[in-house]
Amino acid sequence: MTILIPSAILTPTGIMTEHAVAFEETIVAVAPSDTLQARFPDADILEAEGPTLLMPGLINPHVHLEFSANKTTLKYGNFLTWLYSVIEEREALVNACGRECLDRTIAMMLSNGITAFGAISSHGLDLEAAAAAPQKVVFFNEVIGSQAAMADALYGDFLQRLDASKSVERPGFFSAVAVHSPYSVHPALIKRALRVARDEGLVTTAHYLESPAEREWLDRNEGEFKPFFHELLQQEYAVNDAAGFLELFTDTPTLMTHVVQAQPTELEALSRAGHTVIHCPVSNRLLGNGAIDLDALEAHELTWLTGTDGLSSNYALDLFEEMKIALFMHSETPLLPLARRLLNSVTVDAAKALRLNCGEIAEGKAADMLWLELDHTPSDDTPLHLLLQRYPFRRIFIDGISPKG
Repeated sequence: MTILIPSAILTPTGIMTEHAVAFEETIVAVAPSDTLQARFPDADILEAEGPTLLMPGLINPHVHLEFSANKTTLKYGNFLTWLYSVIEEREALVNACGRECLDRTIAMMLSNGITAFGAISSHGLDLEAAAAAPQKVVFFNEVIGSQAAMADALYGDFLQRLDASKSVERPGFFSAVAVHSPYSVHPALIKRALRVARDEGLVTTAHYLESPAEREWLDRNEGEFKPFFHELLQQEYAVNDAAGFLELFTDTPTLMTHVVQAQPTELEALSRAGHTVIHCPVSNRLLGNGAIDLDALEAHELTWLTGTDGLSSNYALDLFEEMKIALFMHSETPLLPLARRLLNSVTVDAAKALRLNCGEIAEGKAADMLWLELDHTPSDDTPLHLLLQRYPFRRIFIDGISPKG
């Protein structure tokens, strides 16, 4: 048993002082330190000089690992420009990101306080690295393919990758299902993948209404996607429209990523079906997709999370950086309340959406925690300072242990 005595604890509602945490793999109790030391007299005591804060480990709900070799290879500023560069450089980037690159990327997340993540896997090339990660991992096996003639083969490949991920036997690793997007997956393939997810009780995710180009293609079969699909697939029409895509997920609450271009009717449909939105501020900016309206999400009672996306559309897998960018991106939203909502979006809310028993300093939760050294006495403004100042970690804990890496 260990008792950690911080100056303050970050909770979903604010800052709690004069409390300590007793933990092993899970958090056993949260109470005043004298109470815990009397209850557990043989416990190891962790206490530091100077002000410190204990907070939940961060949860990155949406990251692509397979293109982590990218730094300056891909082109930014417009979604289709970026997509063409991905297609052109795909083989080189995948070949450049072997196990060492993947391990380095996972270690980057850990060094940034990310103790759990949702990995969107298109090809399964990241499975071994994700399985060996110190973090908790929800491993989303992705289906993609808009041509009906290829549906059987693509579905078979998806099942093989899903079975491979299900063969991983370690605590904290969970197989899941991803549907790429409305424009890239035929409805027949979506239905089959979602049936598997429902039958097996797997978490699901999808990209939805990320770019203006997607909006125009789904609505009118026009815009920048028209020559893209004509040239590459000889396809003249979108295989889904925005509303029809959502209808396929009616009985499958899903983590819908981006949602930048959604209209009020679609936000209402997302809310009615119990979906969750994942906001990726840096990726949206780099690909020229605009900024999501967080206030509109909340007006429709939609839970939203914050994710990094992958290094194909980001420069770092760093949720503190992502939250800081969001503070400035959403300039019309009051600052301190937004900081608190952002912190919840990568802790307690992300844990609930990914069905993980962590994300909160509370009895019975996994002891996934960040112990930070502050330069000030904790106050009600500390959630904002956490995003602006980037305080150093004294210790990172996953299941009560400080992992290597």
